[in-house]
Amino acid sequence: MRRWNGWGDEATVVDLPAHGAGFLAARIGTGQALADASLAEVVARVPPSRLSAHPLVSLDAEARIRHARGQSLPDWLAMREGRFEVFPDGVAYPESAEQIRQLLAWAAEQNALLIPYGGGTSVAGHINPQVSDRPVLTLSLARMGRLLDLDEASLIATFGPGANGPQVESQLRARGYTLGHFPQSWELSTLGGWVASRSSGQQSLRYGRIEQLFAGGTLETFAGPLRIASFPASAAGPDLREMVLGSEGRFGVLSEIKVRVTPLAEQERFYAVFLPSWERALEAVRRLTQARVPLSMLRLANAEETQTQLALAGHPQQIALLEKYLALRGAREGKCMLTFGVTGCRRQNAASLRQAKDWLKRFGGVFTGTLLGRKWAENRFRFPYLREALWRAGYVVDTLETATDWSNVAPLMAQIEKSLREGLAAEGERVHVFTHLSHVYGQGSSLYSTYVFRPGSDYAQALARWRRLKHAASQTIVDNGGTISHQHGVGRDHAPYLAVEKGEQGLAALRALSRHFDPEGRLVPGVLLQE
Repeated sequence: MRRWNGWGDEATVVDLPAHGAGFLAARIGTGQALADASLAEVVARVPPSRLSAHPLVSLDAEARIRHARGQSLPDWLAMREGRFEVFPDGVAYPESAEQIRQLLAWAAEQNALLIPYGGGTSVAGHINPQVSDRPVLTLSLARMGRLLDLDEASLIATFGPGANGPQVESQLRARGYTLGHFPQSWELSTLGGWVASRSSGQQSLRYGRIEQLFAGGTLETFAGPLRIASFPASAAGPDLREMVLGSEGRFGVLSEIKVRVTPLAEQERFYAVFLPSWERALEAVRRLTQARVPLSMLRLANAEETQTQLALAGHPQQIALLEKYLALRGAREGKCMLTFGVTGCRRQNAASLRQAKDWLKRFGGVFTGTLLGRKWAENRFRFPYLREALWRAGYVVDTLETATDWSNVAPLMAQIEKSLREGLAAEGERVHVFTHLSHVYGQGSSLYSTYVFRPGSDYAQALARWRRLKHAASQTIVDNGGTISHQHGVGRDHAPYLAVEKGEQGLAALRALSRHFDPEGRLVPGVLLQE
């Protein structure tokens, strides 16, 4: 069963190795665990609903709790403390486009606000109801997850918006195809959420980001349905898909999504390579990417992340042997781990592997075969569960991401890490920070930073610490040539920084679209746009 106050399935538990806890204690101090509230305590705090009865709407207290928060750090703290503050007044479960339209009309009759809800994995405050005089209806798309059509000649699949990652892939793989979109939240996040937040999957180097995969569909709005045809290309004015991609529910609710799929590959392999320094590793990845070597993914951990990954991997004796081998080959202190994948037919993969090895050897790369690559593939969706283990050990972990041009990757990474590392210095607290590049382009790369800190004596102090760190890093990003979000969307957490990126005219255009599709401002006010 899914956790009501954390990530994923209750049956999945990721433990923190004992030497991993020691590693963190040496860097930021002994953990400070806070007590968790019980579900029963939270149920007792749910107020009566302000909505009238409707056959598609649940007013049940636990359903409202389970749809009240996402997975941002403030959400995590609110769930753990049991102080959600605001709950939706009801949760609707439509099963068709017609029922979505019925619920939009009913929300208008009830003078209600409406929050589209996919997998509940938002880390930017997309789905949280806010204090309002109007009732709040959360619209769960969980019952709209079927594969509706597969055009095998055109390689276009049509899905309901509530299909989560496993549902998308299982239905396609049964027919011999894949979407190839694997964000870290893949287990829970949905196709509709990927489109609405402009998601990027771990193998976007082969399959593309969601904007390359999204072919068309239907958006149900208060102004009527917006239907977007799936053309292979068109010069007929601005691309209407761009009004849906990244719209985050402000314009309407997706009821049908068409995506471009790919036949299943004959073979897929992942490899790990260690490079002797960050400078050489960064140059190697840039050159490899710009040479257009056909890889399916590249992930480069900086030295601090590499050291942290090895410390948290378990099996200390095996890691010690690996460290000794790498040192003999010239990858000592300061080494960086690169994981890459090849996906396709065997002949193509063999050629891609040879090209990758040729490039990486020029920069001192030490190959370790497929063992570490297989481990990465096996555990690629388990990192969010580590938050639970760290929490039990008394640590808070959060992430943030951006993207910038290659010429700015190293300076921006240094500035972001500095802002986080020194963010709690006034309190005498240390912060453990590390970064990797997970999505690379000819022009530049994403930067994905993880930071770990101690919560302090209570939940209020933990939230205050997060706010200081989040603001410092976000301001650093927008002031120094980075996008405020590469793959997690804007939500409420990033909305204050959007003006730097979009400018006055850009924000005015987005506001005009919002007023057109939602003239009464019922759809997730405060998300994307601060109004």
